Amino acid sequence: MQLVRYTAGGAPEWGVRRDDDVVPLSGLREDVTVQNLNSPGFLTVVEDAADAAEDQSVPVEDVKLLAPVPRPGKIVCVGLNYHDHAEEQDEEVPERPLLFGKAGTSVTNPGDPIVHPAAIDEVDYEVELGVVIGQTAKNVDAEDAFDYVAGYTAINDVSGRDAQFDDGQFFRGKSYDTFAPMGPTFVPEGDVDPHDLDVACRVNGETKQESNTSEFIFGVDEVVEYISGITTLRPGDVISTGTPGGVGIFRDPPELLEPGDSVDVEIEGIGTLTNPVVAERDE
Repeated sequence: MQLVRYTAGGAPEWGVRRDDDVVPLSGLREDVTVQNLNSPGFLTVVEDAADAAEDQSVPVEDVKLLAPVPRPGKIVCVGLNYHDHAEEQDEEVPERPLLFGKAGTSVTNPGDPIVHPAAIDEVDYEVELGVVIGQTAKNVDAEDAFDYVAGYTAINDVSGRDAQFDDGQFFRGKSYDTFAPMGPTFVPEGDVDPHDLDVACRVNGETKQESNTSEFIFGVDEVVEYISGITTLRPGDVISTGTPGGVGIFRDPPELLEPGDSVDVEIEGIGTLTNPVVAERDE
């Protein structure tokens, strides 16, 4: 099942995407929250509600899709988590997950622009599987980790490489507004295998990254165990699980994003997240 958060000109709503249509869930008696989406019983209610409202479906092109988690409490990113990404940098495979943070205010919607900051020259793309936490997790064992995962979405971990490398740490280069496009759908845990999903990134239709999450160095369960042993994960927190090889900065010569470009990040079972790149406007 693919759920979408969207607007049809009014307040944001939730719906179920079925092929090229969106079935509204406005008739539900309960609000759609990540905590509820972590409940198999609630998901059954959602399926039944979508079946009952199928005749009210609208074409997806007639709605504006929104980020499934517009205001995450925190975004925890895993660096160097694909074998092929480590290889392209000639880096040793890490012994434990390499973590950094990305501001929650960097989240933007499908179709909305990635703003290329005037002060940054090297803006890069990164297709990543996003893991949405559904209930409070602290000191979770890997074998229980999926009980705390509500589901999955796609993230473009846009990166200002010159800021990242100049600072010697990642937060500024990863956290500019609009640097975390998210969507286009939310898929409940159990509806896809997070360790066997094709992932790809295209710029202006040309494939730049293409891999599978089977290339993960640390699986979702291991990452949840590790992070929850450091900091409490709460409902609505998002883990961005790392990117495969092919990022722009490590191409020869580098191939970075410019205003006028269009970026697609696609994850099997979740869909394609598309965003244009625009120049920052002078105030």
